[in-house]
Amino acid sequence: MSMDNSSEIPYAALSSDKFHDECGVFGVYGHPEAANLTYLGLHALQHRGQEGAGICSSDGRQIHIEKSMGLVADIFSEKRLKRLPGDIAIGHNRYSTAGASSLKNVQPIVVNFSLGPFAIAHNGNLVNALELKDELESKGAIFQSTSDSEVIVHLIANSRAGGLYERLIDTMKKISGAFSLLLMSEKELIATRDPYGFRPLSIGRYDGSYVVASETCALDLIGAVYERDVEPGEIVIMNRSGMKSIKTVPSQRHAFCIFEFIYFARPDSNIFGNLNVDAVRKEFGRQLARENPIDADIVIPVPDSGVPAALGYADESGIPFDFGLIRNHYVGRTFIEPRQSIRHFGVKIKLNPVRHLLRGKRVLVVDDSIVRGTTSKKIIKMIREGGGAKEVHMRISSPPTIGPCFYGIDTPTRKELIASTHRLEEIRKYITSDTLQYLSLDGLRKVVPNPEEYCTACFDDNYPLFLPEDKEVQIEMF
Repeated sequence: MSMDNSSEIPYAALSSDKFHDECGVFGVYGHPEAANLTYLGLHALQHRGQEGAGICSSDGRQIHIEKSMGLVADIFSEKRLKRLPGDIAIGHNRYSTAGASSLKNVQPIVVNFSLGPFAIAHNGNLVNALELKDELESKGAIFQSTSDSEVIVHLIANSRAGGLYERLIDTMKKISGAFSLLLMSEKELIATRDPYGFRPLSIGRYDGSYVVASETCALDLIGAVYERDVEPGEIVIMNRSGMKSIKTVPSQRHAFCIFEFIYFARPDSNIFGNLNVDAVRKEFGRQLARENPIDADIVIPVPDSGVPAALGYADESGIPFDFGLIRNHYVGRTFIEPRQSIRHFGVKIKLNPVRHLLRGKRVLVVDDSIVRGTTSKKIIKMIREGGGAKEVHMRISSPPTIGPCFYGIDTPTRKELIASTHRLEEIRKYITSDTLQYLSLDGLRKVVPNPEEYCTACFDDNYPLFLPEDKEVQIEMF
């Protein structure tokens, strides 16, 4: 990574200096307003993907689908929702982790094959997608998208096993990586999760119906009651006979994504065994304060994801907490930028310092992670120059990120991650903070129960699944 002294980054580039959410899935079985409930569920899961969204429903005779690029509320008008009749529905919010950002990659994917129509929505990323795609194409398969999720569809359709369940089991034995899946036939809803359990997937009940969601915040929005998680390696079938569980691929180990707690999941969600995200993030902050104490006058978060950890840090350290940076929540995905008329426009359109809180103070800033470092540098400069801070100390509520994720998070390549190529003091000098400290990996593990069940590969290069040396290139190509 180039450590240049440029003081300007374009607004559009700001989003590339954060890890991007993967996708969100939501499904309903047995409710007459299944599509409307799915719309609300996707709205609650909007943070997991903002590029496109889709909903398909079944009226028992055929599958209907509506999908488009954009945000959920902009896509689904009352008119479009009326075109989705039936008491079964699944929906998907997309952020492209594999495959380009285009309508052809927006899910759910609906197909017709020998056993009839079915639809699929996938959260995660397959590490052997390219190899499977090449194999399928050699047998005559024609792909309509560049999404790894279509590989799953082709494997199910081409399987020589008996019914849909058997074909799904056969497919799960062939694919490798992260997958929380919803499948819908004309008459039932199926949920499944990879044997490692990388991504969360929860089951709830609402008004006599079954509901499945990536996060429990979506269950809360519609008033559904959480029942349990879909277990790693489990297939859950919901139909007129009730709910049935099939244990499929044995789980050698669990590898729950620790970054769901650090950044991705909403604070009001409970994931991975019903652990509250907000509570875990606050404990990350407390542990950070125990490991890295400092004399400061005020603790401020980088909103919004840094708020719980900053509250935890302030609580443990006794340093007063306040919102020294105010976030503009109405910034869209694109914005007309002035050329040189406003300095640091990119950061200022999103964040603004509260000068009367920061002027002359020793400010401790808490954020969840540093990716490239460019945004952190801009924020610190803003706090000094715009806020008038005397000192700025940076604390990060996760360990240094040294490796990319191959399991459903859109992370930069290794060479773009500043912590993979620079030492702590070099990073501190680049972002221009007076001090910089990260939460230690041991400290991170102290916070979560059964830490051996979590994937921390982005911090320690200990990838749960074998990856060829060129895997980073392969995933970018497909």
